[in-house]
Amino acid sequence: MRTSFSRRFATAGAVLAVYYAVPVVAVAQATPPASISAAERAVTRAVDAHNAEALVLLERIVNINSGTMNLAGVRSVADVLRPQLESLGFKTRWVDGASFKRAGHLIAEHPGPGTKILLIGHLDTVFEPSSPFQKFIRLNDSTATGPGVIDMKGGDVVMLFGLRALKDAGQLETMNLTAVFDGDEEDAGRPLAAARRALIEAAAGASAAIGFEDGAGDPKSAVISRRSATEWKLTTTGYPGHASQIFHGDIGAGAIFEMSRILTEFYQKLSGEPYLAFSPGLALGGTLVNADSTGTAGSASGKNNVIAGRMTVTGDMRTLSPEQLAKTERTMREIVSHHLPKTGGEIAFDDGYPPMAPTDGNRRILSMYDQASRDLGLGAVTAVDPSKAGAADVAFIANTVPMVIDGIGLSGHDDHSEKETADLRMLPSQTKRAALLMLRLSQLKGVTP
Repeated sequence: MRTSFSRRFATAGAVLAVYYAVPVVAVAQATPPASISAAERAVTRAVDAHNAEALVLLERIVNINSGTMNLAGVRSVADVLRPQLESLGFKTRWVDGASFKRAGHLIAEHPGPGTKILLIGHLDTVFEPSSPFQKFIRLNDSTATGPGVIDMKGGDVVMLFGLRALKDAGQLETMNLTAVFDGDEEDAGRPLAAARRALIEAAAGASAAIGFEDGAGDPKSAVISRRSATEWKLTTTGYPGHASQIFHGDIGAGAIFEMSRILTEFYQKLSGEPYLAFSPGLALGGTLVNADSTGTAGSASGKNNVIAGRMTVTGDMRTLSPEQLAKTERTMREIVSHHLPKTGGEIAFDDGYPPMAPTDGNRRILSMYDQASRDLGLGAVTAVDPSKAGAADVAFIANTVPMVIDGIGLSGHDDHSEKETADLRMLPSQTKRAALLMLRLSQLKGVTP
């Protein structure tokens, strides 16, 4: 999962009350009630029967370095998962990533007469071969640390062994499933349209999608909305005259004052918008300015007695819905268009990861997951505050699939750091909840994409 961002707003409580109208039960049930069917009981028994194997597989794939740019390592993880999927009756294929400068993606398809369900995982981690964090280590009988142990190799294992339990219980044969394991979720290839084409195509005809990210790392929560990850670049220009003549009619205010005006207006007009985050990350201004193509480094030079002729700022923006994204871009463009004397400016956006809005369909699938959890005696599940949910691949199909949920993978803490740790006690329970959700989704009628 890509890095999450957190921000508080005065009106956030009211907005959450509208977005997340899901019933909450504070106390977990001790034992599964009679509402668990015989088939579902068989599924849960199968999960327990294979839990030791699941732990072995988790350790095996965590010990394969698959930092996004370690293309061979990403393919090696796919090579381990592929025969596991094929043994369950899936047809697998590899989508080569040369066109978007990454390893590629593993696609697994299981056609059937039931409702089509899209399952989403990823093969890569943020830890490249140069990282000192390389191995799966058991800290005690209930926790383990390792690169990608929860983000998201643990989620991949939850998905795989949920499918295995469905197979053992005789339920998989008629299910219509497509699983996509992207090889570049942590650092998506470019062009992005090529990098996510396979995922978007796999979503065609799906009535529901499940992402197996770790989410907030809390088994009491799941994700039904994610904010976008948008990059922006703002450039201003001015007349590079002698500093003693600044503000004169033929000289103007200079590029840095124009940039200051724009950023100040951004803050004044947009900083109170619920769930909107925008942040300048790099600023370069002076007589000569050079920013590299990534927007993460550059150089600038100038003199105190020369008015700055150019300034460049690059930044990040997060929005909750396509409507909020479009509105924010319009507002920012409007602010940029009104220039100080003798200055100019322009802004460009690289939309990157789109937002995933909290729709009624997403609330419905959360309700189903919540009910499955209660039926298993595992307690209620509520929606994660979207300000705590970073961008992820599931957002690319959120506007085309009626019901989408994410963040139901392996629980733990400190993903994207060398302290990344999994709660191994949660592996069987997360797998059971995911398996029951898949089974119940496959039995739905009247859900159309």
